[in-house]
Amino acid sequence: MAKARRPGRAKPGDSRNVSIGIIGGTGLYAMPGLTERRELRTRTPFGWPSDALIVGTLEGKRVAFLARHGRGHRLLPGEINFRANIYAMKLLGVERLISVSAVGSLKEELRPLDFLVPDQFFDRTTHRVSTFFGQGLVAHVSFDKPTCPVLSSALGDACETTGVRVHRRGTYVCMEGPQFSTLAEAQFHQQLGFDVIGMTNATEAKLAREAELCYAALAMITDYDCWHPGHESVSGAQILDYLKRNAEHAQEVIRRAVQAISPERRCKCGSALEHALITDAKMVPAAAKRRLAALVGKYFS
Repeated sequence: MAKARRPGRAKPGDSRNVSIGIIGGTGLYAMPGLTERRELRTRTPFGWPSDALIVGTLEGKRVAFLARHGRGHRLLPGEINFRANIYAMKLLGVERLISVSAVGSLKEELRPLDFLVPDQFFDRTTHRVSTFFGQGLVAHVSFDKPTCPVLSSALGDACETTGVRVHRRGTYVCMEGPQFSTLAEAQFHQQLGFDVIGMTNATEAKLAREAELCYAALAMITDYDCWHPGHESVSGAQILDYLKRNAEHAQEVIRRAVQAISPERRCKCGSALEHALITDAKMVPAAAKRRLAALVGKYFS
């Protein structure tokens, strides 16, 4: 009997041209269709990612997949090591990051089974570290447009090609969780004009920008949060069915988006730190340079 292969360890230069990363949220714990699969585990300067990264080939391109909550959904939103997840992708050479998540709708016209590609986030979390910087190195990245327009457009096009009803713009409000909203909170979010609510993407988007990654989110609508008059008539079984169907649609959307992504980056995401590093280079501690080598190495060489 052949011996099972042990997961490899990720390190710079060991990625075989992996340039596209996929983070799967609730309902999306694997990426069918990957060939030449290999599991990579790595301890980053910020600890371990949520799970092993699954590296493989999809539509002729090398991609890395990571289950945000771990396989089997073991991690609460507040327990996710977001910094390790993003840094591990950076170590592999990822330049574009597609993030998939389940969300609740705050508007009647955003229906369960619809997809939203948000172009804005409103962060209401308070207990998370959402920056790589500090401890001697200060950076302030521009974040007025928190998603990559080119990658977001590719996701929107892929949704339309797949036949999924898609909304190409909208604001995702990120709550701490793990509890869902109270009715008062849901109504407050509606009054502010937010479109969907989730518990993860704003944190990821901030870190992806600091890592100079193109970031786009695919928000899969599963329910109407708790504000809708018909909410109580929706069963748990129905929500699970929506999760399953959304995940199947997302897999096809991602496949088509990966197929369409151009090798050339036509955006500013790859130079987000160019004018963001504030600390005098002569004053930056060597430990900070080592810790953030994958992010800032090119600026201190």
